[in-house]
Amino acid sequence: MNEISSNNHSVFFNEAGYPYLAQLLTPAAYSKLFILVDTNTYTHCLPSFLAQLATDVPFEIIEFEAGESNKNLETCMHIWQAMTELNGDRKSAVINLGGGVVTDLGGFIASTFKRGIDYINVPTTLLAMVDASVGGKNGIDLGHLKNQIGTITNPKAVFINTQFLETLPQLEMRSGLAEMLKHGLILDRDYWNQFKDLSQLTTDDLDLLIYKSVVLKNNVVTEDQTETGIRKALNFGHTLGHAIESHCMISEHLPTLLHGEAVAIGMLLESYISLEMNLLTIEEYTEIKNVLLGMYEFPEFTADDIQNITDLLIYDKKNEFGIIQFCLLNGIGDVKINQQVDNKLIFKAFKDYKK
Repeated sequence: MNEISSNNHSVFFNEAGYPYLAQLLTPAAYSKLFILVDTNTYTHCLPSFLAQLATDVPFEIIEFEAGESNKNLETCMHIWQAMTELNGDRKSAVINLGGGVVTDLGGFIASTFKRGIDYINVPTTLLAMVDASVGGKNGIDLGHLKNQIGTITNPKAVFINTQFLETLPQLEMRSGLAEMLKHGLILDRDYWNQFKDLSQLTTDDLDLLIYKSVVLKNNVVTEDQTETGIRKALNFGHTLGHAIESHCMISEHLPTLLHGEAVAIGMLLESYISLEMNLLTIEEYTEIKNVLLGMYEFPEFTADDIQNITDLLIYDKKNEFGIIQFCLLNGIGDVKINQQVDNKLIFKAFKDYKK
C-alpha cells in the first residue's frame, strides 16, 4: 500500500514506515525523543516497536494510566513536568504509541510544549488508525466533556502497522469499526456496502479497508484542515455520540462506553433524524439500523438519561452562537452539514431507539 500524502506529512503503512522513520529520526534533526505510551501499549506494543526502531537519537519512555478518564490536564501536567526534568527542548520530538487517548493527548502535549515541538503518531488501535491519528486534531477532555481543549496541529508523520491489532480485544475492534462505517455512510456508498457481511472479510481485506478509510478521511481533512466547511461531515454520529459518551462517564447505572460504541448509537439516532427530515429513505434507514444492531449492543436509556444527554448538546464543538449544528445523512454516501434539529425530533429519535 502506497503512502498517503496529507497536510505537510505522510501516512505510511506496515513495514514501509520503519525505513522512513529511521531517516527522519537523526541526531541532526532531533536532540531527544519522548515515546509516550499508556499502561496497555507499554506492555503489548512497545517491545515490538522498539525492536524495529533504528535511531541514534536518545529517547525516554513516558507512561501514563490507560483510559479516557486520564485524558485530562492533570495527566498533561505530569508529562510536561517529566519532559522538562528530562531536559526536553525545542528540538525534541514526541512519538505517540497507542490508541486514540494517546494520540489525542500526545499531540496536544507536543503542540504546546515549548510552544510546539514535532510529534509522530504510531496508532495501535483500529479507532486510532482510521480516525484519531489522521487530521491533526489533538485534545483533552474538560471533566466529562469530550475534547473541549485542544489544537489542530499536524504530526510530522503517521505510521500505521496493522500487526498491532492482534493485541486488541474484539470490543476495541468494534469501536474502531464504527468510524469506518461512518466514512462509508457520509462519503462512499460502495465502501459502506463492504461492511454488510463481516463474516466474509479476511485479514488482507481488513488492511485494504483500513487503507481506504484513511484515504476517505484524508481527502476531507486536506480540503478543510480547520473545519470551516466539509470537515464538519466527519462529525456525523458525534453530536449525540459525544453527549452519550460524556453522560455515560458520570452515570451511576450506565456502562462506560468506548468512543466507537457511543458514535454507533449517535449514528443510529442521527440516521433516524435524517429520515424524519426527508433526507434519508425508510429503506436506507432500515438498512443502517439493521447493520448497526447486528454489530453493537446498545444500552437502555431512561427518560432522565435522555434529558441529560440532550442538555449536554450545548457543549458540542460545532455549535455557533449557541445554535446546535448537526451533520445528517443526505442518503447513504452523502451528507448535509450545519443542520438545526428541534429537541422534539431528538426525543422522537430516542423513542425509536427504544424499539
